[in-house]
Amino acid sequence: MKCFFCQHENTEVIETRVSDNKSTIRRRRSCPKCKHRFTTYERVEELPLLVIKRDKKRERFDRDKLRQGIFKAVGKTTVTADQVENIINQVEQQIMHLGKQEVESQDIGNAVALRLKDIDKVAYIRFASVFRRFVDVEEFEHELKKLL
Repeated sequence: MKCFFCQHENTEVIETRVSDNKSTIRRRRSCPKCKHRFTTYERVEELPLLVIKRDKKRERFDRDKLRQGIFKAVGKTTVTADQVENIINQVEQQIMHLGKQEVESQDIGNAVALRLKDIDKVAYIRFASVFRRFVDVEEFEHELKKLL
């Protein structure tokens, strides 16, 4: 790799670390010519994932948008920020492993709901009520009975 500072063609890798989620490699490098050190990050370039919404419009998958939706559901519960990040990471990995460039929003919602159901029932019901768009009290009641 070319040196960031002097543009020398060959730098040396001093240290390599894999990120916790194993999606990024951090390399500490040194230039034998100018002696500067710098860090590079490597990750697999992925094609953008498109989400097919209920109205059949498509938009790019957005981790922040998913995070906001989950945080609305877990407000005033015992679910931690780390648990939310784990859900997002697991759902994103699940989607990526499908090998598709497009995924239905329903599939993402189901994946999140299943994980919330295992962590916190109240957060699950909150998320499901928005995600599944309960039309009447009977639908809501039916979902509650399934939990009990």
